Amino acid sequence: MSDQVYDFVIVGGGAAGCVLANRLSADPANRVLLLEAGRSDPFWDVLTHMPAAMGMAIASRSHNWHYQTEPEPFMNGRRMDQPRGRLLGGSGSINAMTFVRGHPAIFDRWAKATGASEWDYAHVLPYFKRLEDSAPFGGSEYRGRGGFQPVDRAPADHPLFTLFFEAVQQAGYPLTADINGAVQEGFGAFDRSIRNGRRRSSSQGYLHPVMGRPNLRVRTRALATQVLLSGTRAVGVTYRVGDEEFIARAKEVVLSGGAFNTPQLLQLSGIGRPEDLEPVGITPLHELRGVGYNLEDHLAVQVQHSCTEPISMVHMKDKKQWPLMGLQWLAGRGPATSNLFEAAGFVRSNEDTEFPDVIIGFAPLAMKFDEKRIVDGHGYQVHVGTLAARARGSVTLKSSDPGRHPRIVFNYLDNQRDRDDWVKAIRIARDIMSQPAFAAVDGGEVAPGRSVQSDEDLLAWVAEAAQTGLHPTGSARMGTTPDDVVDPSSMRVHGLEGLRVVDASVFPSVTNSQTYAPTLMVAEKASDMILGNTAPAPARLPHLEVVAEAPATVVNGVSQRSRRPEVNRS
Repeated sequence: MSDQVYDFVIVGGGAAGCVLANRLSADPANRVLLLEAGRSDPFWDVLTHMPAAMGMAIASRSHNWHYQTEPEPFMNGRRMDQPRGRLLGGSGSINAMTFVRGHPAIFDRWAKATGASEWDYAHVLPYFKRLEDSAPFGGSEYRGRGGFQPVDRAPADHPLFTLFFEAVQQAGYPLTADINGAVQEGFGAFDRSIRNGRRRSSSQGYLHPVMGRPNLRVRTRALATQVLLSGTRAVGVTYRVGDEEFIARAKEVVLSGGAFNTPQLLQLSGIGRPEDLEPVGITPLHELRGVGYNLEDHLAVQVQHSCTEPISMVHMKDKKQWPLMGLQWLAGRGPATSNLFEAAGFVRSNEDTEFPDVIIGFAPLAMKFDEKRIVDGHGYQVHVGTLAARARGSVTLKSSDPGRHPRIVFNYLDNQRDRDDWVKAIRIARDIMSQPAFAAVDGGEVAPGRSVQSDEDLLAWVAEAAQTGLHPTGSARMGTTPDDVVDPSSMRVHGLEGLRVVDASVFPSVTNSQTYAPTLMVAEKASDMILGNTAPAPARLPHLEVVAEAPATVVNGVSQRSRRPEVNRS
């Protein structure tokens, strides 16, 4: 059975796909089809829209595709969960809602790696500003106002957040007024994709407001099975809805399935390495060595403490409190409006690193991440992650069946530099948690526990307890080398016409941040490329961070200006 012909078929209704559906259908002359393999995200879906319910959304089979890696060779052979959103908005509909762009040096690296100056920080900053409606900094030289993505500053006003900000300063780290502004390095309140107490995914911000356009069609539960090629030109896609097969013809096909599904669909279509395709019965049609390779991610652990005073948010675990919390949430207030990680910092593990390579995020309760070590009663924790890992993995087919998940391997901790970085990161976190600010409430470290002290023991704990940071990228990397997949000046797949990739799989390297905000930026920038629009002029701003000159930040009514640590905390 055949669909009508479209100008654009977008495969994937996640963060990037929703942006593209909005921008490409803005011209009523463009006929646009958006295919999403998951379901819709109706307004009444509490698990999607209530920030505090994000854990339940991740656990849900209707919200999460529940990918898993193959046994990771340096993580005790564990098959590690890889949550991916199974609904419009993609993983932005189940993530932690933290909104961080990434350090300017990351995008300057992108420009160098791709040989395309239009990907440096000066060129991408206007797109970051265009996409966001930021409070309270909107309309400044670094922040946007009036975009489709609401971005609000977390209040971070719980007493334990106050102690956290005091502790980081006692440890010698600065505060920063805006993690997404002039100075990323330092500690401050997170920006979040939350407004009026509700999650604001790209589906809510970009897609739902334009769903009524007569030239835009959105099909959910529609699994793309193959990109159709005529010679070296993509002419459409096949997709499946239930037991029915459809063909959508298109002038342009844009893949926005993310770091797992985009390379999978390319490989199912005969695009990739012949040695990966032939064993599963796929005829190679276009050899591209980089398809499914150069996969990156961040790892994360939680260092947890018990709390001797009854001041944590542990009551959120009490199901008897949920009805009241739900009623408060409907009114746009109360603890259920919080994503809990309201404060964080970006620091350097070494003085010579080009950008902050460790994230420390604080939550005023100890959440259940590890069945073996969980705080009973009051507690608090820091989320610790390293942001400059050298490990690279791959996404390859297990089968020619489009409904079967691909083989995913990240090779976490496969090199000594990554292992060294993890030891430093945990010691930095412990240094902060041991500062005098916490002395009156600290009931002791529960995870990993004070018996875990040596480098070897810390690495063994990471191998046992670490989870994905939920930031898979790079598996259809843009660049101009034989290992690259996408042309950075057009987003076209190398050697093919009418086929582009726009999602986190094109990142030349993973940002030192959560990946939701940079994915939106890539999609905004790509939409101009696809439509032939003139790009905005590059920003003319000083963007090299000088932490000693970071703006003073007000904490508890007192202006603060902290020094940068003079020694490496190892």
